[in-house]
Amino acid sequence: MVDVLLNIPCRTLKGEHKVLGDFAGKAMLIVNTASQCGFTPQYKGLERLWQDYRARGLVVLGFPCNQFGRQEPGDTLEITQFCERSFGVSFPMFRKIEVNGPMAHPVFAELKRRAPGLFGTEKVKWNFTKFLVDPVSGKVERFAPSTKPEALKVAIETLLDR
Repeated sequence: MVDVLLNIPCRTLKGEHKVLGDFAGKAMLIVNTASQCGFTPQYKGLERLWQDYRARGLVVLGFPCNQFGRQEPGDTLEITQFCERSFGVSFPMFRKIEVNGPMAHPVFAELKRRAPGLFGTEKVKWNFTKFLVDPVSGKVERFAPSTKPEALKVAIETLLDR
């Protein structure tokens, strides 16, 4: 069976055309990000996870979003420079998208379908909602914005140690 999630086209901040299938076989931690959010310091923890686990098969994928409090107002260049200068982000970052509503990017539409939030709602509540995708089954686990990246180590190691 072909995994729909892996065939969704995305565009990186550098303009590269990708599909999530480019990361097939890896555990994917997919996060909607923002540069002016109270959770923005989580970029540091996300980068640490990327550095600590990428050789073992984790990829962190950041998707900037301006839907929550207009906390990602920058253009592609501003987002790139902010992430690199402020947090040393080296994991793949994608073009700014929407995660909710009729213009929600298909990646997030599929993630929300596979891992609804509390009480079955699919809506992403805020910036830095995290989705961890199992590289074998495609199962998705959702983590709240308040969940710090460091708190995901056990879940990540469980996927990588199989």
